[in-house]
This record gives sequence, C-alpha cells and structure tokens, in this order.
Amino acid sequence: MRLGLLVNDVMTEETGYTTTRLGQEAVNQGHEVWVMGVGDLAYDPDEHIRATARTVPKKKYKTSESYLKDLQAKENRGERITVDELDVFMLRNVPSDDYMTRPWATGASAEFGRVAMRRGTIVVNDPKGLAEAATKMYFQLFPEEVRPRTLITRDANQIKAFAKEQGGTVVLKPLQGSGGASVFLVRPDDIPNLNQMIDAVSRDGFVIAQEYLPKASEGDTRLFIMNGRPLRVKGKYCAFRRVRRGGDLRSNIHAGGSLAPAEVTDEMLKVAEIVRPRLVQDGMFLVGLDIVGDKLMEINVFSPGGLGSAQKFTGINFCRVVVEALDRKVNYMGYYGRNFDNIDMCTL
Repeated sequence: MRLGLLVNDVMTEETGYTTTRLGQEAVNQGHEVWVMGVGDLAYDPDEHIRATARTVPKKKYKTSESYLKDLQAKENRGERITVDELDVFMLRNVPSDDYMTRPWATGASAEFGRVAMRRGTIVVNDPKGLAEAATKMYFQLFPEEVRPRTLITRDANQIKAFAKEQGGTVVLKPLQGSGGASVFLVRPDDIPNLNQMIDAVSRDGFVIAQEYLPKASEGDTRLFIMNGRPLRVKGKYCAFRRVRRGGDLRSNIHAGGSLAPAEVTDEMLKVAEIVRPRLVQDGMFLVGLDIVGDKLMEINVFSPGGLGSAQKFTGINFCRVVVEALDRKVNYMGYYGRNFDNIDMCTL
C-alpha cells in the first residue's frame, strides 16, 4: 500500500500524535508512507495533484521518536510525488488550528482531496463529508436525542435569555476552534459578567451556548468509531476517559486534563449506534466521539487523536488495526477495478 498522510505542517508533528503512530505502524507493516503538510500540495497543469512529501529511510522503527526524528531530519528535504497515484490519502490536518494564522489552509485539504479521489485514490475521511464538518455546526446535524440543548448566535440578548432558561448555568464556546480554547462555564453567580464572556467568545465569530451536563464534572470518554462502528479488538473498546483538573471545565489533555481507563457503557454504545447512519452517509472512516453520560459533547472527524492513549489502558495496538483496515480497502479497490465511490469505500 502507498499511503499518504496529510498534516498541518510536517515540522510541527510530535511523537505522541496519532498520525505519527499511524505512520510508524504503516512503515513497520511494510507499506510505503509519505507525509506532507497542507502547504506542500499543488494542482499541476496536467490535472494531477502533487506534493513535496517526506518518507523515512528505514523499514522498521521501534519507537515513534526514532520514526519522527528521521521524518523531520534536516537532510530529509522530501521529494515531489503524485498524490492521486497513492492508494490511500489520509487527511489528518486540523483546519481549526489554521483558522486564525493561515485561513487559506482551512479548506485546502478537502478541496485537494476531492480532486485526488477522481483517479481512484481512496481519500479518508471523505473530503465532501469533511467540508460539511468544517465547523461545530456539523454537530447539529445529528439527532437531538444525543445532543445537549444548544443555541448558536452572535446576539448577546439571545444568549442571556438562553442562560436564564437553563437556570443560569450554560457553556459558552466558539463555533470555530478546538482544544478547549475560549470555553466558559457560566454559573448563576457569573451572570453579571456574562457580557464580557460573550465578547471574549464572539471575537472570532458565532457563539455556541449549550446546556451544561452535570456529569461533565467527571470528565468525558472518547470512543473511537471505525467504519461506522465502535472500534473493538479482543473484547476491548478503543476508548479512554479524560478527567478534568480542579474547577477547569475543559478535559482536553493539553488544557490540563488527565487520562484514565474508560468503561464503555450501554448508554455510550447507544449514542454510537444513533450517530452511525450519518457517519456512514458522510464517509467518516475514523472518528472520535466525546461522550458524557448519554450525550455527545463533540464529534471529532478531523485528525481524532488518542489511539496511543487507548493502547496504554487496553494493551491493544489500535494503530495496527487501523492500518490493516486501510490495506483491506486497497485490496477491495483492486478486486473491483477501483469502481467504488469514495464515500462508500471509506466505511466498507
């Protein structure tokens, strides 16, 4: 298999990132792996997508540290490859990370991915689905049964009325962005300062005002979905729990949260089953569901991270399973003469 991994920037990748682990695992399985950043892509006059991409010299790597060191080495200047001649092009960049500093990059992966798949390259997750999921508004396309009650607006008066309706306790966050940036938990005592909170969040666009789920005080569980179903190996789910630190609303690891083993409940599996049809319809191969109780907090379709964290608590190398699933898709395309629609192939 010839596998391409698209990231925001090759030089900002880190050893613990899931993309790095996937690249290492694919190399160890004997696949040809190329890694490139969004800014490395080009559409050439001959109508092919090309990129200046990097690979690694060795056939086996014991650690993600040694793999990434070779990938990012100064002498590794990369070479120009034809992206739409790859077997699989995996879009692992996070558009919201570029929203403020490189706005030109936010939609580029989906745009280039759409063109690359015309020639039979499998592009995951499906670029059309990713284009729809460009903001947290995508979350609202899922059934109300699995979502907290939500208002999305820039009108401060509407937000105040919603907060009052919710008893004075709501969560405010931006429609764009990730990683827990500009997220506020508003309590009844905070109402006098609500205007300042709204101003802080609305600087970058629309504000999401959301029902507060009391169980969120215990953190949330990330459950991975692959090919539309919970990823499970040897009876163990690919999942982990993120626990909040003190009074911090955010459980994101780089926002100060900590990790713990996950207990995947029937409630969580019901949530996964309810969202499955939409994920399949949108061609979402690998997704991270962030769940509190019987509600979704977020659906991560852009570069969902944490396969290494799930491995830490289960002892299962889930990266191996993901790479094997991609290789099966390549085999399917070979059997059927590359005649499947990309959106179907993503979840087969």
